[in-house]
Amino acid sequence: MTSYRITLLPGDGIGPEITAVTRQLLDAVASRHGFSLTYDEQPVGGAAIDATGSPLPENTLNACRQADAVLLAAIGSPQYDSLPREQRPETGLLALRAGLGLFANLRPVKTIPALIDASTLRPEVISGVDLLVVRELTGGIYFGTPKGRIATETGERAFNTMVYATEEVDRIARVGFELAQQRRGELCSVDKANVLDVSQLWRERVDRLAPEFADVRVSHLYVDNAAMQLVRAPRQFDVLLTGNLFGDILSDEAAMLTGSIGMLPSASLGASGPGLFEPVHGSAPDIAGQDKANPMAMVLSAAMMLRIGLRQEAAATALEQAVDAVLAAGYRTGDLMAEGCTLLGCRAMGDQLLRQLES
Repeated sequence: MTSYRITLLPGDGIGPEITAVTRQLLDAVASRHGFSLTYDEQPVGGAAIDATGSPLPENTLNACRQADAVLLAAIGSPQYDSLPREQRPETGLLALRAGLGLFANLRPVKTIPALIDASTLRPEVISGVDLLVVRELTGGIYFGTPKGRIATETGERAFNTMVYATEEVDRIARVGFELAQQRRGELCSVDKANVLDVSQLWRERVDRLAPEFADVRVSHLYVDNAAMQLVRAPRQFDVLLTGNLFGDILSDEAAMLTGSIGMLPSASLGASGPGLFEPVHGSAPDIAGQDKANPMAMVLSAAMMLRIGLRQEAAATALEQAVDAVLAAGYRTGDLMAEGCTLLGCRAMGDQLLRQLES
């Protein structure tokens, strides 16, 4: 029997709750599909700060590097906001991505028929949406230097630098083109080339690579127009290729097409080594420990892990079908609750998903 080693990072807030549900489902689907999973649970984010003083302990990073895949729940809490930036939970996440060389973030956004009414947009606008945001993850303004804060004669000045090199644009663009080839063959590159030099380079490199992918239709949008088009006519998009900052914002906006950010999974991949799979949502500290969390984005992230990281397509599909079936049956967590549906907590939603898997 094939066995895979998974590094689990429950993190903060609702993270441990949705991790427990997801682990139970992973064990069930692995058993049914003829492989096994072993887990190495490690602290990250606020939990790691409490345990070690660091948001990304060396032991955690080493465990991630040695795994077949890494499954992260959520990090962050307001209680750490007063710490210096380099000691905050979010810095640990950035360091984890950099330490694993994860430069490509994939965020699928697909309308689930049972949740059409959960979105704030009209059903005729979001029906049939199936797009993929491909976000560059280790460059851009989040990592560029110089950055910092300096004293001035009148107070203080803060600054960050948006930087992309040719090779950084080329490698993420290739990922976008290759994924577009596997989907509907359309790639829309998002930039701000009318005002930013770095975006001018981005657009030039995408256009230079385009002839290598003659079966992909390429278009460009400025980020402000892309944001508008996402809520005006989202079905027009297949693959959206973006830099780090723009992708961070647009993928969260796209979350509302599904009705809740609690439904969106993601994968972060590098040129080699394990991928990192995590829900797009945050740690929701306001409901942590109350059994109110929606575990489905974590479950769908696990499905992405099975498909992309472990090449277990049938098991991945089984998890996704269980999610669809439970929603179609009218079961909802609080963030998705609608008239006529049955409200469940995190653990009870996990039980329903498990019943679907075993049926």
